Amino acid sequence: MGEKARRALVLGGSYGGLFAARVLSEQYDEVLIVDRDRLVGTTGPRRGRPQGRHINAMHVRGLQVAEELFPGFIQELVADGCPTGDYAGSVRWFFNGKPLRREDIGYTAVPATAPLMERHVRERVEQLPAVRFVERCDIVDLVASADRSRITGARVRHLEGDGEEEVIEADLVVDATGRGSRTPAMLTKFGYPRVPEDRIKIDLGYVTQHYELDDDPWAGDLAIIPVAYPDSPRGAIFTQTDHGKVELTVYGLLGDHPPTDQEGFYAFVKSLCVPDIHEALRSARPIDEPVPFHYPVTLRRRYERMSRFPAGLVITGDAVTSFNPVYAQGMTVAALSALTLRRHLRRDSAPDPAAYFQDLASSVIDAAWEMTTTVDLGFPGVPGDRSMKVRFLQRFLSLVQAAATRDPKVTTAYMRAAGMVDPPQALMRPATLLRVLVGALKRSTGSQARQPALTRPG
Repeated sequence: MGEKARRALVLGGSYGGLFAARVLSEQYDEVLIVDRDRLVGTTGPRRGRPQGRHINAMHVRGLQVAEELFPGFIQELVADGCPTGDYAGSVRWFFNGKPLRREDIGYTAVPATAPLMERHVRERVEQLPAVRFVERCDIVDLVASADRSRITGARVRHLEGDGEEEVIEADLVVDATGRGSRTPAMLTKFGYPRVPEDRIKIDLGYVTQHYELDDDPWAGDLAIIPVAYPDSPRGAIFTQTDHGKVELTVYGLLGDHPPTDQEGFYAFVKSLCVPDIHEALRSARPIDEPVPFHYPVTLRRRYERMSRFPAGLVITGDAVTSFNPVYAQGMTVAALSALTLRRHLRRDSAPDPAAYFQDLASSVIDAAWEMTTTVDLGFPGVPGDRSMKVRFLQRFLSLVQAAATRDPKVTTAYMRAAGMVDPPQALMRPATLLRVLVGALKRSTGSQARQPALTRPG
């Protein structure tokens, strides 16, 4: 009699779940993906992912990982009608209301709408012989061994038919159910400690609308992105996207949310720190209604700090850390988390959760969380601990952004860090640090030199 087939169970068909399924298929005979929604064949936004109606961005590093896991992925997006350009050179970035000097850095940006990109990832996963989707099932509970030292599967309820429940056994369970993950409550029920959490209340709200345009307000660029900053806590992403559509997401922090009525929405766009987007909308034809989304807090679940944790369970994606979506880190972190899981699967077919979570925190999440936290705490109304380190990083970041308005090499270094190609510490390498200091000093000197002219009596 042959060995028993080994099964991995992925809870959630999110990006985190799909990337995890891809690496699990290398080690397990069967990989099941359970989700409440119908996934296979879905081409539009789905109920289980409300952000699917909004801007969708994958950083440079995320695209690199997607291409590694699914060779030809970028070309598939382009063949399906997505525009493409350089991540820095083809994007009109504004920080503190000022345009960055830019140059091509050799990394591709592919602005695809959320449903299209998710469909392409899912279709590549569907092609894996070991993977099967278990759709229209609610995840009721985790199932544990008698001594509760190991998770052995999950109990699911079928949402169609008579609503029967079923226990799906597995050698490894991966929670990819997103920020609404119920794993912390389930672990408490099994007698494990409460999962430590970090939360930062940003009270972010954004509204998205799609358009058709006959002209090119980007003048050859892919996107116009004025980033919110403390003196103007409103921002936007205005981008070309697949099949000739234009996507605009406008956002505000600390309760300053865009309205959803068309007149109010346009007025909010007009209030942005740059006029480019409002001017472009004068010739735009809306193809749908403005759709809102509210994101109250960023959330990090500190599984790496758990004193006890059951075997047979790991967690990935937004179920571990849910970042401020404005910074577009989530999809890339989900992809990098899959590479972390792959490393641990290759070391041991039954990965040690404690080692996995420690590695995930140190190699993937820490840098991204520090970056998003540093920026968010730059808004005075956001509650949180502004330690000496945070204040130093905020000051340094302001110098980088100031220098980037004058020096395209600083912009390149900044965008490589923001795109998660380089760690943030790369901005402090001696050659880059010198350019930052020189560029920031030139801007400061230039501002002082212009000041008398602004105040001279007429």
